Amino acid sequence: MDSIYLDNAATTPVLPEVVQRMQATLSTVYGNPSSIHSQGRSAKSLIEAARKGIAKELGASPAEIIFTSGGTEGDNMILQGAVRGLGVRTMITSHIEHHAVVHAIQSLEQTDGVKVEYVKVSPSGFPDLADLERLLQNDNSKKLVSLMHVNNELGTICDLKKIAELCSSYKALFHSDTVQSIGHFRVDVQEVPVDFLVAAAHKFHGPKGIGFVFVRKKTGLQSLLFGGSQERGLRAGTESVHNIVGMEEAFTHAYANLDNDRAYIENLKTYCLQQLKNEFPKASFNGCCDDPTNSTYTIINVRLPMDAKKASLLGFTLDLKGISCSKGSACQAGSEMGSHVLSHVLTEEQLKSPSIRISFSKFNTISEVDFLVKTLKEYANS
Repeated sequence: MDSIYLDNAATTPVLPEVVQRMQATLSTVYGNPSSIHSQGRSAKSLIEAARKGIAKELGASPAEIIFTSGGTEGDNMILQGAVRGLGVRTMITSHIEHHAVVHAIQSLEQTDGVKVEYVKVSPSGFPDLADLERLLQNDNSKKLVSLMHVNNELGTICDLKKIAELCSSYKALFHSDTVQSIGHFRVDVQEVPVDFLVAAAHKFHGPKGIGFVFVRKKTGLQSLLFGGSQERGLRAGTESVHNIVGMEEAFTHAYANLDNDRAYIENLKTYCLQQLKNEFPKASFNGCCDDPTNSTYTIINVRLPMDAKKASLLGFTLDLKGISCSKGSACQAGSEMGSHVLSHVLTEEQLKSPSIRISFSKFNTISEVDFLVKTLKEYANS
């Protein structure tokens, strides 16, 4: 078979319509959006149209959507800004957040003396809400809670609304890394009292290097970058017009086709789960990725019954067969360390077996799933 791409949780193929729109923008709209002449105004109008389109889908005001370079910048912008601009002294998070959150918070603990508390997490990847409430009650310091909506390795879906309401009841700010959910799930900030959300275009078939944050008006977040007054003064620097336009195109396609695409991908995931269970009766599924109610329809994280020697060469073997998937998040690539997420939800004995993350998009097929499972079975029996 041709190359099979099953690592869509890391990044997704860019839609042809997105490429065409970006090329057209690069070719014809090259003015600086801050310039007052016609070319500048044309660029600015594209940016503002994109902002309005994204805001409308989220139930936000356009002024609450700020364009960034992606998820990592967005998370850092909010977490650092909350400490250095909003007076947050306590951060509550979990050990299974994305490294963009984990490392940013650890840095703030070291450099700014922020107190960091870690909420308990179940083996399925759910934060313990009773423990979260205990931590929110601990003292009277200004607090920010940072918990992701969909875990990028396990696929576990947290109850964003319940967490947001709990934080609101204790007057704590709530930030959620929604990089793995925006474009795949509908989020309405009128119904969910979250203060900050983060998204990245390349997770929903848009270009890399562009994303956005939702910053609720009442928070008063200030910019960390010194320069011009772009992005309502929250993110200095000349905007990347073609990337913003490309992200809006991908975002619009994602939500216009969400129900059909979701049904198709759910069918793929269900089929893949069944084939894996048939061929590997002793396989285990990390988190609750085999539970369609509590897990995203795009991710399977499976632990296979193989010895250590076979496990060490599994990723290499799949790559030789033209299959792209992951042992964890893409941010772990090249690292000798294992997944920090799995290390917190699995036992030492369970960690000895190889885990792979299979993540789907609407471009995958049943025949690709068959080839993956066939390859895994042949390797396990070799």
